[in-house]
Order: sequence, then C-alpha cells, then structure tokens
Amino acid sequence: MINWDEFEHIHVIKKLKQILNSWWNIDTIFTDEKGNIRGVDFGSPKLINPAVKLFLSKDTSRDSLAHEVAKSVEDLKISQNRYSIRKWETAGFDMAVVPIVIDNEFMGSVVALGFLKDDDNNQRLPEIKERLAIFGASSDIISQAASNIRYIDDKSRDHFTQLVELVAQEIVTLHLEITSRENRIKELNKELGSRYKYDNMIGKSKPMQSLYSLLDKIRGADSTVLIQGENGTGKELIAKAIHYNSLRKEKHLVIQNCSAFNDNLLESELFGHAKGSFTGAIKDKKGLFEIADKGTFFLDEIGDTSPTMQVKLLRVLQEGTFTPVGSIESKKVNVRVIAATNKHLKEMVEKGTFREDLYYRLNVINIAVPALKERIDDIPLLTEFFLNKDSNGGPARGLTKRALEKLYDYHWPGNVRELQNEMERAVVLSGNETKITADMLSPKIINANTKTNVQGSRVHGKLKDALEDLEKEMIEAGLRRTGWNKSKLAKELGISRAGLIMKVEKYSLDKRKMAK
Repeated sequence: MINWDEFEHIHVIKKLKQILNSWWNIDTIFTDEKGNIRGVDFGSPKLINPAVKLFLSKDTSRDSLAHEVAKSVEDLKISQNRYSIRKWETAGFDMAVVPIVIDNEFMGSVVALGFLKDDDNNQRLPEIKERLAIFGASSDIISQAASNIRYIDDKSRDHFTQLVELVAQEIVTLHLEITSRENRIKELNKELGSRYKYDNMIGKSKPMQSLYSLLDKIRGADSTVLIQGENGTGKELIAKAIHYNSLRKEKHLVIQNCSAFNDNLLESELFGHAKGSFTGAIKDKKGLFEIADKGTFFLDEIGDTSPTMQVKLLRVLQEGTFTPVGSIESKKVNVRVIAATNKHLKEMVEKGTFREDLYYRLNVINIAVPALKERIDDIPLLTEFFLNKDSNGGPARGLTKRALEKLYDYHWPGNVRELQNEMERAVVLSGNETKITADMLSPKIINANTKTNVQGSRVHGKLKDALEDLEKEMIEAGLRRTGWNKSKLAKELGISRAGLIMKVEKYSLDKRKMAK
C-alpha cells in the first residue's frame, strides 16, 4: 500500500519537481493504478502551470486524465518502454507517463504535464487556448497559461524524461525502505523468547536483547558494575533493573549524582558528618553509604569526581569502610556499588585524571549502553510508549509514516531522553488530533539530513550541473542508508555495480575519504 501523501514532503522528490518546474514550467503529479490523481491539493499553489491548475480543478478533466494515463500504461505493458509521451486531448498539451513498478507489480504512475513535444506549437497553442476558454478561463488566464507552455526539443527530451524517471525510482526506493523497516520490526516482534521490555527499559533491537541477556546473567552476582553510555541513554534505569532483580532488592537503592556537589559537600553526602565538624553541622548525619548498607549504591557521573574523592571511594570498595567528616571512628558497610559515566574512563586513566586502581575496581562488570542511533528499530516501540504515557487521558495517538521517517533520519544526540521530550512536545501540539504529523515535530528533526545542493542558483544554472548535484546527493544518501553496500545500492538505482563505483570515485564518496 503506497501512502501518496508522503511524496510531496520527500526531499529528493521535491528537488526533482523543482527542477522540472524551473526549466520547463512542468507540473508533476502521481496517479494510482487506475489513473486517479493522488496526493494533490487541486487548489495548491504548488501547481505552477496555470493551464494545468485549471484543468486539474475540473472533475471531467480528471476523469479524462485517468483514462489517458490508463491507456498509456497499457501501451507500456505491451511495448516494454520505460515511459510514454502522448497528447492529453482534453487540454491540448502533452504529458509524460512513467509507471511505478514495485516487485513486478504496477502500483501507479508519475505524470509530468503542461508541455509540447512537437514543433507545430504554432498550431497547438491556439488549440490549448480554445480548450481553456471552453473550461471557463478568463482572457488573462488564457494569455498567462499559453505563455507558460514550453516546447521540449529532442535534445532536452532525454534530460526531461530522466528527471521524471528519477521521481518514480525515488518513490520505489522510499517504499521499499519503509517496507523493509516495517518488516524488520515485525520480525523482531515474532522472535521467540525475545522481549520488548526489561523492567522499565523498552526495546527489541539486537543491542537491547544483548543487554537484557547480560542483565539476566548478573542477577545473582554481587560484583561492582560500571555502566558506560551517552547522556540520555537510560543508565539509571539499568542501575534500578540490576538492583531490583538482585538478592539485595529488599534493601535500599541509593542514588547520587557525583557532579551535583563540590568535594566538601559530596564527601558529607556520601560519608556523613559528625556534629560540629563544620559550620551548620548541628548534629550527626548519616551518609548515603551508611543508608545503603546491605543494599545498592548507584554513583552517577563517577567520571566527574576529583582525585581526592577517588581515593576515598576506592577505600570503601576495597575495605568496605569509611570515616564520616569530622569523625575519628571509621564505619563498616556492606554495599554493592554501581557506577555510571558518559566519559571514557580508560582514556582518563591514560591521561592520569582517573585512578587506575579505582577504574579496575569499578569495572568488574562492564555494561555499554547503546545510543539511540544504534537501536533505531526501537523508535516505534519507544514512541508508542511515550505517546501513551503523555496522553493524560486524551485520545490514543500514533505517528504518520512521514513523521516516523523523520525520526529515523534524525541522529538523536540526546538519545532516548530527547525522544521522550520530543513526544511530549508532539502530544501538546497535536491537541485533539490522533495522528502526529511531521509538521508537529521540532524544526531540527524536520530539517535533519536536508541538503540544498539543488537550490538557489543551481536550479537556475546549467541543467547538467543540477543533475550531477542531484545524482551525487542520491548516491551519498543511498550509500549511508545501505551501509556502503554498493551491490545493493546499484540494484536500487538501476545501474551496474561498476558504474556505481565510477560515480563514487567521481564524486569522492569513498567511505574512507568521507571519514577524514
């Protein structure tokens, strides 16, 4: 099933249509398998050719167009040609029809219309004016429409048809990519024994399944755990999952962010203090280590601790003892420590900013939390969860395909936390709407991966340069999408692998060069 409404918003398709508009005043529309126009607002200012706009606003003209497109498609099935150019009798001008074929099944067509291919346009322009008059156009509209009709000679026709074919190819590629993603999610849903949830963590991707498996293995262990991952990946959720599935689950889980206090305050928080040890210490205070006795202590942002604090933490880990601030008596505790950081502790050890002995003491069991960009298959599950959570009793909400596609394309520097905030924002902006559309998303997400190679002066420059810019953009995007699988991309683009390699070299799109 093709979602025709999506195509007006796809960057490459928009650029292709922009080139056709700019060079020949040609409008490009889509029809389904029966020739019916789809995904077009007939009053839309995006239809730039006045003649096309007028004819498409009439029911009888649309019926006529459907008939002409259907005839063109039948002819193409017999002739095996890639496209058809024929006169649209109702309007008097010509149209090009390129079929959209997915898995050997005809799904619809791309139709470019509003031009003349024959050199007898001196005779055909009066015919077009006559047709416009019959359909009620004013003299001003007729004059404007006639001046917008362009003649496409034999030399330009190859470029023109290539552009229209590229629109059809991009639709096929997009449809296959979305279908592939949906199938991957369905396969994950069918996996026997796989889970989409572990405590409050959600995800069915391979990285998350590996994480769940590791958490299962350490249920009965009492070893120190080091959780490493970017901000917003859910390190605290993992610490909670470890504690509440451990033998210590009936005891306290104490959480402290090590970057929240300076050294003096942090020491007092962790180890407590004696009465009179400093101004304001009016009574003895238990430290968090003492409160966590026989339970679990989660030390977040451990990489932000000072060398002095690292020494004191090492003592607790090695000996299970500490001394409150201002006291001379040490206390003994039995605490399991889980530490987390978004920093590379190994590199800090090599630079001398983090104690090596403390690092190895913490790093008995290491858990690397995947960033959201490494588990994008989980985005539908996560968004569904967040949308339901933030609905506040309102209507159930879902994402349109285009909105989901935008979420896939974004790089998510803030990870799951950023996605959660984005869904909360979308729920607010959606009001009573049940569908979250792409225009409800943040501008940074809507504009992700949007390039302007074919905009501005390029659109008004040489056609060859514009086509090369577009070709480079499509190849670069395809290489990233397929993980630099040239055989797969060549098949998608309909060219040989050798031809693709030549173009990769031509545009300097080699993976190693682009990484520099």
